[in-house]
Formats: sequence, C-alpha cells, structure tokens
Amino acid sequence: MPESKNYFIGIDIGGTTVKEGLFDEEGNLLGKVSVPTPPLIDEAGYAAVVGGIEQLMAEAQRPILFVRGIGLAIPCPVPASGNITMMANIQIDATGLAEALRERCPHAVVRYVNDANAAAMGEIWQGSAQGAQNMVMVTIGTGVGGGVVINGDVVYGAFGAGGEIGHMCLNPGESRTCGCGGFGHLEQYSSASGVVSNYLRECQMRGVEPIELSGPSDSRSVFQACREGDKVAWAAVETMTDYLAQALSIIAAIVDPDEFLIGGGASASADVYLEKLIEKYQRFTLTVSETTPIKVAELGNDAGIIGSAYVALRAAK
Repeated sequence: MPESKNYFIGIDIGGTTVKEGLFDEEGNLLGKVSVPTPPLIDEAGYAAVVGGIEQLMAEAQRPILFVRGIGLAIPCPVPASGNITMMANIQIDATGLAEALRERCPHAVVRYVNDANAAAMGEIWQGSAQGAQNMVMVTIGTGVGGGVVINGDVVYGAFGAGGEIGHMCLNPGESRTCGCGGFGHLEQYSSASGVVSNYLRECQMRGVEPIELSGPSDSRSVFQACREGDKVAWAAVETMTDYLAQALSIIAAIVDPDEFLIGGGASASADVYLEKLIEKYQRFTLTVSETTPIKVAELGNDAGIIGSAYVALRAAK
C-alpha cells in the first residue's frame, strides 16, 4: 500500500546543539536526533542539518519526499517577514539554509520562528496550554524570553521583538546595564542570572558570606537554599517575584491571556516561587485578571522541536 502520510520536522538550533524531531500530522514524535551546532553559513553547515533529516527519515523508514514542513527554532528575533536581521551567539545564513532544506525536501514549506515563540506553540499543541487560544509563556533561563499567542497564532511583531518580555523596562533608575545595553529590564531581576545577582547583592548589603555557586546563572543553588530556610536567598526570590509579577500584570492589561505559562530551566524550581508569584500578581493586576492561571510548562527540552514542527504544519495547511 503506498505511503500516504505527511510528515513534519521540528529543528531547534541552540548555541551548542541542533536538535531535530520527526512528527506526523497528529503530533506523534517518530524520532529524534541531535548534532553539534556548526556555523550554518555554508554547505558544510547546511549538510549537517540536512543529514539529520535524512537520518530521521531513514530510522523511521519514511520517505523523505513526504516531508511537508520544516520549522526551525532559533535564538534571535524573527519578524513576521522571516527576514532575520539580528543574531547573537549563533552563526546562521537563514536564506542559504532554507534553500538547502528545500532542495532536499522539495515538497516542504520552511519556516523560522524564535525559540521562545516555538516553545509557546509547542505548549499550545501538546503541552500545558492545549486548547488555549490566547496564552503567554515566559521562559526563565540565563535570560528571560517569552512567547505570545493570540487567537492561536504566535505574535512575531514587525521587527521580531514580539514576546521579548525579558526586556520590559521595569526599573528605569537602575544603574547596572542589561545584556542588551538597556537599564532595569525584567531579566536583570527575574532570570536565573538575575536571581543570583539579587542574592549576591543581598549578601553584600547584609555582610553575609554567600553559599557556593557553580556560576553566575546557578539559581538552582539559591532556590535550594530557600528550601533550607536561608533568609538571604528568600530575599533574592522576593525581588525576582516582585518584578515578574509586575511584568505579568502589565501583559495581562494588554493581552488578557487565557493563561500564563512558566518555562525554561528555572521552571524546575517553581515549587519555591510559584505560589508567591501568584499572590503578588493578583495584588498588582486588574481585578478582572486576578484569576488568570499561572502554570508550569510541561514539554521541557522538547518544546522547541515540537513547536517549530507545529509552526511548519500550520504553514503547510
């Protein structure tokens, strides 16, 4: 009997690893591969990504000609036009890579999406936000990212800044600079590195010796100190949740989502701060938005491949 299914590839391009996943139209994951991230600027780099697709299809025993969509999640702003103009921590020629993918998979549409937006779409398709049409996801890692979904579609923005929640300016009087060059941005206080920064500042102000940290983004150790009753660590989390609750209340007044999701590496420690975050959000937000759920995302490291595949599936239809 001839093969009749359509298949979709989700590709999550990180700074060190390219993860690729094969899905059918129902969202079943049929296989995964990962390769070290090469500079995606020439034929050698393109071949690594294309080779991953060939490996996926061979292992799943599916014909590559039935790949109908390829989505690529990348860590930089992606405007609605798809014309990527700003990149950090990654080398990619988006046009050249797309051409190489279309040459190998001639019946596939190719779409780029910001990695946080991809994670949001993945949660809509298969994660915590299934059934939601309007959702905002906040990813808390080294920085703070976000994905805004309205009427089932991710908001890219005219210049790709849609969902850049971490760069909301909440403290214009801040003297320290954000990684982007701005001042007083959300991620300076509520990212993993922000939690560590909050903690070290509190230790300095109180004359307390800090706990041992593995690096500038080791929020996990600070959260563990909270579990053990460390008052200085709790002060750092108070700062984190103050700013994050303010940000969510502002977003609610603009977007009024069905729900908020917390994702990223720091979501694994949500048992420490989620209840406090909800209490503060309810205090800051409009009365009509007080009951907006704030939940933890489910998909973890697979969110990028799932969401980018979903973006491709929707584009193919």
